[in-house]
Amino acid sequence: MLLKYLYDEQLAQASYVIGCLETKQALVIDPGRDIESSLQAVQAHDLTLVGVAETHIHADFVSGVRELATATGAKIYLSREGGVDWQYTYPYTDDVTLVREGDEIRVGTVRLRVLHTPGHTPEHIAFLVTDTTASEEPFALVSGDCLFVGDVGRPDLLEVVAGYQDSARRGAKQQFSSLQKLKALPDYLQVLPGHGAGSVCGKLLGAMPSTTIGYEKRVNPAMQFAQEGPFSQWLLSDQPEAPRYFAHMKQVNRSGPALLLDLSQAQHISESPQGLVPPDALFIDTRPNADYARKHLPGTLNIPISSDQFCTYVGWFVDYSAHTFFIAYPNDVQTVLKALLKIGVDDVPGYFTPDVLDMGLLTTAVASVTAQQAYQQQLTILDVRGAQEFQDEHIAGAYHMMMGDIPARLNDLPLDQPFALQCGVGVRSQLVWSLLERAGFTNMLNLAGGLDAWRAAGLPTES
Repeated sequence: MLLKYLYDEQLAQASYVIGCLETKQALVIDPGRDIESSLQAVQAHDLTLVGVAETHIHADFVSGVRELATATGAKIYLSREGGVDWQYTYPYTDDVTLVREGDEIRVGTVRLRVLHTPGHTPEHIAFLVTDTTASEEPFALVSGDCLFVGDVGRPDLLEVVAGYQDSARRGAKQQFSSLQKLKALPDYLQVLPGHGAGSVCGKLLGAMPSTTIGYEKRVNPAMQFAQEGPFSQWLLSDQPEAPRYFAHMKQVNRSGPALLLDLSQAQHISESPQGLVPPDALFIDTRPNADYARKHLPGTLNIPISSDQFCTYVGWFVDYSAHTFFIAYPNDVQTVLKALLKIGVDDVPGYFTPDVLDMGLLTTAVASVTAQQAYQQQLTILDVRGAQEFQDEHIAGAYHMMMGDIPARLNDLPLDQPFALQCGVGVRSQLVWSLLERAGFTNMLNLAGGLDAWRAAGLPTES
C-alpha cells in the first residue's frame, strides 16, 4: 500500500494519501483547498482517486474535499456523528456518504474503520488504517485533531469563536472519553495527526510528523490524567487565542465551500488605488518588513507573505463582507492568492505590484526605535503577543494587549504620549503599527527586533 504525508507550512496542517498499489486506487484524508499536492501524489503513482474524506468540520482552513471530489469524481466521506446540530449541510448528491462509528471504507486492499472521537468537535472522527495484504490488524490511526504529537485538540473553539455556550466544558469531557478509547489501542499503532507545531488547534503541538499510541501514553501530558475533572481543568487553561476567521471557516466548511472555478479571478491593477480601494476594504502589503518599513502606502497592513503565519495574521483582520486587495512582488502574487483562498478570502477584486509606490501618492516610513533607545527614553511598552507568551516572559513594566484585540480596544491605547509596540521579533508589532497608522495614530513606534533584541541588549524582563 501507499501512505503519503502532505504538509502545508502556512497552515501547519497535514493531509494523507492512502493508496492500494494492487488495485491502483487512492483516498485522501483532510485535503486543503489547494489540491495540487494531492493530485500530484496520486498521479505520481498512477493511481485513481476514488475517495476523499475528512475527520471533522475544520475551523482553520477551507476544506478541499469538495474541490478534490469535483476535479476527480471521487466519492466524499463525511461524519454523521455529533447529533442533529453538527451535521454537514453540503449540497448532497449520490457521491456523498455519511459515516459513523464502526463503518468501513475500502480502498482496494486497504481498510479504514471509523472511530467517533468527539472533543475537539462533536462530529469528529478518526480512521484506523489496515493493510489487509500484510495483516488484519491496523497499523495506523489518522487522528485528525483529536490526538497530536505531544498534545490534543482543544475543545473550546465552538464556544470561543462561534458562541455555543458551555460547549467547551462538554467538549473537554468528550475529549477525555475519546482519549480513553485511544489508550486502549495497541501501543505500536502509528498516529498520523492533522496538525503540527504552529497550529492553534492545540496548546503546544510537537513538530514531529507522526508518533505512536505507546509513546503518547508515556509523554503526552493529556494522556497522564486518570480523572476527567483535572483533565478538563488542564485542557481548558492556557489555550492560545483563536483567530477571528475561525467562525467563518466553520460555516463555510459545514455548508460546502465554493468551488475555485466559480470564483472571480483577481486582476492586476496598474493604476492608482485611490478611488479603487474602498475605505472598508482590507488592503494588505505583503512585502518583507524591511521594505515596508522604508516606504509604504498609509492604510495598508503589513503582513509579509514570507511569514509562516501569514494566513493566521490575515485571519485576525479580514472582513469577509468586504473586499480584500494586496500589494505583492510579481513573483509572490500567486503565492499570496493561494494563501488567501486557503482561509476563504475569496473576494479579491485585484492586486497591485510595488510600482504603485512610485505613482506620486503619499508614502510614509515606519517609525521605529531600538531596544536601548526605548529603555533610555523610558517609553511605555505595549506587548502585542499572545497572553501565554506575555505570561512566560515580558519586558519589565510592559502593558499587554493581544494583536487581534487591538481594533476593538483603540480607546484603551495611550493617546497622550509616545509608546513602543513590541512582539517577539518585530513582525507582529509592525503589523499593529500599520494598523494603528490606518486608524490615525501618530505617536507609536515599532520596537525593532522585539523581545529578542531587548533580551540581547541585557535589558530587564520579568515573568
